Amino acid sequence: MGTRETIRTAVRDVVPPAGLTRALAVQAMVYAVGSGLFHAGSAVFFTRALGLSAAQVGLGLSIAAGVSLLGTVPLGGLTDRYGPQRVWVVGLVLDAALFATYPFVGGFAGFLAVVVALAAVEAASGVAVQVYSINALPPDERVTAMAYQRSSLNVGFGLGAVISGLVLAVDTIEAYRGMVWFISMVFLVTALFVRRLPRLPQVVRPTEPMSRLAVLRDRPFMAVSLLSGLLTAHQTLYLTVMPLWILTHTDAPKTIIAGLVLLNTVLIVLLQVRASRGADTASGAARASRRGALLITLFCLVLPISGLTRGALTVVVLVAAATVLILAELIESAGAWGLTATLPPAGQRGAYVGAFRLGSQVQYLIAPVGLTALGVTTGGWGWLPTAAIFVLVGLAIAPAVAWAERTPRLGAEAAEPAMTPVP
Repeated sequence: MGTRETIRTAVRDVVPPAGLTRALAVQAMVYAVGSGLFHAGSAVFFTRALGLSAAQVGLGLSIAAGVSLLGTVPLGGLTDRYGPQRVWVVGLVLDAALFATYPFVGGFAGFLAVVVALAAVEAASGVAVQVYSINALPPDERVTAMAYQRSSLNVGFGLGAVISGLVLAVDTIEAYRGMVWFISMVFLVTALFVRRLPRLPQVVRPTEPMSRLAVLRDRPFMAVSLLSGLLTAHQTLYLTVMPLWILTHTDAPKTIIAGLVLLNTVLIVLLQVRASRGADTASGAARASRRGALLITLFCLVLPISGLTRGALTVVVLVAAATVLILAELIESAGAWGLTATLPPAGQRGAYVGAFRLGSQVQYLIAPVGLTALGVTTGGWGWLPTAAIFVLVGLAIAPAVAWAERTPRLGAEAAEPAMTPVP
């Protein structure tokens, strides 16, 4: 009986309940098939099918990241004006159209135009996806629904990566063109799916609309955004810094890197929903963020041990360090969802969610260089100041959230919409 109940609980943590939560999870998985396929095959597509150099690809993607950083707040405000579902659907249609043009791109200028446009679309639609999930569900279901979506995203990413492997095995220009056209179709299917989701009642806007950039003056909220954004460095640590450390400072086989990526995917699918429990209030989200920071700190202390061990023991240490960092990712992600679900006012949720994403955008700019320099190029001692950084962030985030809770939000006079989607 105990085993049966354990299995039932595990299934409940992976399969979302019927209704809107399941519908959102299914669309996330469908979308992720296309997204995962492109992430896994994009580097080869850019160089083989478009004939770009590695330097051109890197420059174009960096410029696109800058556009995303600058546009996330003003473009996120489109959600407040036009509604999250409309912005979401339009974003998916534009994604499909832009991907369909990829095979016809000629040279760096065309490539840059497409990746910059895609970055701008993502800045708007990424906010819309999250705001729809928040507005469509009761407060006590929002974080759990986003956890189910993330679990489903990882299933979709895995399927996309498998398809990408087939494309890479064929390795022809026609196969790469077919890949991006298939991705375009996946996004169109997702748009049709989203179009059929329940329509939401219009949120009452403030009587005096604020500037789309006014949210940047909300210092308590922006402090929370920055601190929470710094914690998303777990992604950089897992996908960039840890592989570089393994290659340069351990005797572990290179194949372990792929194994650790697979471990990440599996644990997120199995444990993300369970890890999100208790993060559906601002204080609970703050505690989750703090626990995530402390787990990142623990990772920074465990991983360097692998540089001192040999053979099987090295593999054991690496798996232990990776597991700690995955747990940090699971718990920190839940904390971030809880903060975006509870702190922004209903009438300006798009602008505030866009501003919250600024913190992670800043992390993407500084973490790859900074954490690689500290953790890898120092030979190992740099992990101590890295750990200290995350301790400080963990200690600061709960007081910052309390400060934000005490401070009225801009546009907070707008009422929370009724949680009754329109058929």
